[in-house]
Amino acid sequence: MLQRVFDSIISPSTRAFWRESRSSGQSVAEFLHGYIYMRWPYFYIAMGKGTHPLAEKMGEPLARIANMLGLWRPDSPAQGSGGFADTYHGKTIPPAAARKLITVRREITVPDLEKVIPYSMARAIILQHPDHIALLDCPCRLSEPDHCTPVDVCLIVGEPFAGFILEHHPEKSRRITQQEALDVVRRENRRGHVSHAFFKEALLGRYYAICNCCSCCCGAMKAHFAGLPMLASSGYLAQVDAGACTGCGACEAKCQFSAIRVLETTARVDTAECMGCGICELLCPSRAVSLRRAPEKGLPLEPDNLTGTAAAVAADTCSAGRAD
Repeated sequence: MLQRVFDSIISPSTRAFWRESRSSGQSVAEFLHGYIYMRWPYFYIAMGKGTHPLAEKMGEPLARIANMLGLWRPDSPAQGSGGFADTYHGKTIPPAAARKLITVRREITVPDLEKVIPYSMARAIILQHPDHIALLDCPCRLSEPDHCTPVDVCLIVGEPFAGFILEHHPEKSRRITQQEALDVVRRENRRGHVSHAFFKEALLGRYYAICNCCSCCCGAMKAHFAGLPMLASSGYLAQVDAGACTGCGACEAKCQFSAIRVLETTARVDTAECMGCGICELLCPSRAVSLRRAPEKGLPLEPDNLTGTAAAVAADTCSAGRAD
């Protein structure tokens, strides 16, 4: 009886999210955090960025309440320390990696990404119905009075997330195909905007979105520049072929991380600031810029390689078990 009443009141997408939350071992507080984040993303993001009219008056009391309930922990900005940066963060992905994440045809499970996503909490890719993609009007852009356009650039990937967004935000979201998602990423990258795969502890501790970010609007990028390590490098660094570089400045003009500058007619990369997003490579008219693997920057987020690694680890574990 109670179950029927619950089912009649609570929407199907909320029930689906609740079931996965409970099966993954999340607390009720973590479920509520994820529900609030997805149900009212525009209010949540604007309050977090301090751009909402109520932020100045209500920001501190809401933060205290959230901290008391364990909804977030602003206790430490250090990466991997259990602070806020662990609960919500992004992984920079070059255009090729973004295409791979979007075009996954099968359900995949990669539960342990600590070498790829150097945070202690949200670090899994568990794609259920990977072809279920919702295109959402970007909360970060809409929270800015003079924002970049277009605003429909956030891709919510897989279930139960895409279904939840579509059901609760029909006026600001729509279902799209994988090809349409590819077109969104391609257009945004051509504008010089960076693709990030986002993870959030309250959203079942896993990957749920690809956002196409600009430094003037993106909350995570603003936090990154303020010293809060909410973004992880792609695992690549840009490099310039000095002989091919014409010093045109196209890369410098579009770099969202201010990591490449033209000095004495040649572009030079600041490796400390470069996040390996690949936009400079994409937009260089003389093809003088390329990406190189940088082991010191971590491992790339590439589904094929990750699933292969996970399978190899599982096979080794089974072999060890049989040997015992």
